[in-house]
Amino acid sequence: MAAFVWLTILTALRVLGRNRMRTALTMLGIVIGVGAVIAMVSIGDGARRAVQRQIATMGTNVIIVWPGVTTVSGVRGSQGGAVTLTVADALDIKKKIPLLSDTAWAKRDVMQIVNGNRNWNGSINGVSPSYLTIRDWSFTSGGAFTQADLDSAARVALIGQTVAENLFEPGEEPVGAVIRINNVPFRVIGVLAAKGQSAQGSDQDDVIFIPFTTAERKVFGTLFLGSVGGIFASTERADDLPEAVEQIRDVIRMRHRIQGEQADDFTIRTQVDIGKVQQGTSQTLTVMLFAIASVSLLVGGIGIMNILLVSVTERTREIGVRMAVGATRRHIVVQFLIEAMTLSVLGGALGIIFGVIGAKLTTVIAGWPTIVSGSVIAAAFVFSLVIGLFFGLYPATKAARLNPIDALRYE
Repeated sequence: MAAFVWLTILTALRVLGRNRMRTALTMLGIVIGVGAVIAMVSIGDGARRAVQRQIATMGTNVIIVWPGVTTVSGVRGSQGGAVTLTVADALDIKKKIPLLSDTAWAKRDVMQIVNGNRNWNGSINGVSPSYLTIRDWSFTSGGAFTQADLDSAARVALIGQTVAENLFEPGEEPVGAVIRINNVPFRVIGVLAAKGQSAQGSDQDDVIFIPFTTAERKVFGTLFLGSVGGIFASTERADDLPEAVEQIRDVIRMRHRIQGEQADDFTIRTQVDIGKVQQGTSQTLTVMLFAIASVSLLVGGIGIMNILLVSVTERTREIGVRMAVGATRRHIVVQFLIEAMTLSVLGGALGIIFGVIGAKLTTVIAGWPTIVSGSVIAAAFVFSLVIGLFFGLYPATKAARLNPIDALRYE
């Protein structure tokens, strides 16, 4: 049997080699299909990995509590659209929930920053010192402000890489320099390490951190002393996040005197929640890209079927001769199926090469992250074989059903 299969493969290669141009054009659909599947799925996997890295920049096991949603005169406000959270809420959460390793609070605004003759509109964040720990910020130079700076409302600032690049000359050391935020002088005590884009696509390095009390009393101003734009917390283990969220909800509802079925006037999100949304979006994108690329494989399969039907017509007398000298219908079916799968194997191998090259070129030219995995290559190759087998079955069956006498008389 092995000898028969090997001879059949050699025969298939000889037959396909008779018309190289036609064979090449037939394989082109498989080549494009396999290459497209590998390239598209690699782009989708790269996007998902990029989202994972972006989520990781948020910190470790982070819980975020935003003010809102509230209802005023029948109108529901959006997340973050109301003053419902305070520093006292954050302190009480830390005191009453042992699961939390730390808590912090923050308030944000966009303002002009000036250094000499340079200026920049950036995100000014008034935060507590523990915010930097929860969000896992590190430094390229200098260091963080302390609880003493928070208590004394010190005019010190930490700046991100984007802000540093726009306020200072290349090679100039920002630490120790005095910048002005909303015309208030601040001494730069630290430059933050780069984090890149967030999962939402914003520049995390376009940021300045100052003590919360300084922001509240000297920069932002506030109608409600102690109100915050968000509360941040973290746990030691990711498994503790769901229970910690429920305990935070209970504590804040009690503090805000929210009864029974009344809706929360705050919104809680965890790093896991944000990650699931982003991962779901990336996974949907990958599936869509795979489906679109698979159409090319189907087109390639139709091309194989067409060329084999033409081959059956052209080789009718040959088939009749083979049957006359003892070939069975099974032999004829196997011969044409092997020809179809030979086209698929050659096309699949070329498609793998072009798909990997295409994915790498996408990274080099467009800067998009791509991940070429062996499982995707194997799946695309097996899919191409299945396509060849499926679309080769009808021409093979048609050839096997030819009447040997009619086939020998065919001109």
